Amino acid sequence: MKLKKGDRVRVIAGKDIGKEGEVTRVLRERDRVIVDAINVAKKHQKATKATMQGGIIDKDMPIHVSNVAILCESCGPTKIGFRFERDGTKVRICRKCGGDL
Repeated sequence: MKLKKGDRVRVIAGKDIGKEGEVTRVLRERDRVIVDAINVAKKHQKATKATMQGGIIDKDMPIHVSNVAILCESCGPTKIGFRFERDGTKVRICRKCGGDL
């Protein structure tokens, strides 16, 4: 999976199409990401010792990685490519403009 925590992404499919947010969690085994304030569902929460107050809460649900595109600062939503530097480090690059992500 090419996305990482903290990446800025735009939703390209689904009910929240066109919205942008930051990846807060990556679920590699299920090929899904959780994006802040995207794909929000209402959850009925019972009051427990951990959460003193019960009620209906908003919960960010996972979205499949194929439904989001990373945002490049210069050219917008794009795909991710890789380049190896002289010292052997692997760098993520924008497929449209070739700049570093």
